Amino acid sequence: MTVRGVLKTLSPLFACIGLLCVWQIASLRLDTESFPTALESIKAIPSILGDKGSLLNILDSIRRMAIGLVLAVMFAIPLGLLMGRIKAVAAFFNPLMMIIYPVPKAALMPIIMLWMGVGDVSKILVIFLGVSLPIIYHAFQGSKAVEEKMLWSGAAMGMSAPMRMLRIVLPAALPEILTGCRTGLVLALITMITSEMIARQSGAGNILFNSLDMAQYDTVFAMILIIGAMGIVFDAAFEKLRLSLVRWSQPRDDMPLSFT
Repeated sequence: MTVRGVLKTLSPLFACIGLLCVWQIASLRLDTESFPTALESIKAIPSILGDKGSLLNILDSIRRMAIGLVLAVMFAIPLGLLMGRIKAVAAFFNPLMMIIYPVPKAALMPIIMLWMGVGDVSKILVIFLGVSLPIIYHAFQGSKAVEEKMLWSGAAMGMSAPMRMLRIVLPAALPEILTGCRTGLVLALITMITSEMIARQSGAGNILFNSLDMAQYDTVFAMILIIGAMGIVFDAAFEKLRLSLVRWSQPRDDMPLSFT
């Protein structure tokens, strides 16, 4: 590997180190208890991950996030594909999407808590709502971009409409769908933490706010680092999966969001 290749590979790491250095210097200059240094926050991470209760809380968060994401994928991909190919479906759902999309999903949390309580169901529902919309949009765009000639060829070969959707539209739209799923994965993490901050029973968001209430600021910033690391790991793992599934598609000049 050339020097340029090494620098390109390690550039995200250098960016993180630079950010930590800026954080360390800013904390030392401000010298306030509510803004611990980067080193103090990093030192608090092993105590969090080594505590059984904290680890179970983080695993609870990942479980809720995974359930909400899977449910959103199962619902949003078929709906987006249908909206892209059937005008009546798009005409029915488009106004609903326009109404729901601008509403912050965290704003729905108090209402959902009144209906469903403060347990897992309400948090999973908020994650589901936050993740579904970008996946629907990208599935819609991918489905709409499929060339009509391909569908005509499938019909000429005797394929039924459901079979054409499964054998032609879905594979052709898969790169766009996976882009939406990648966006949804990040939103699932954000919505998960937000919901746990509002309905504080368990989870990473609960640890974050409990530490803030007890003025354990090093733990607060350590949890922020852990959540950020979770985002990087999830995104990198999904990007590897995406590349393996759509290696045949044309590369796009997207902004790099992971270490992959």
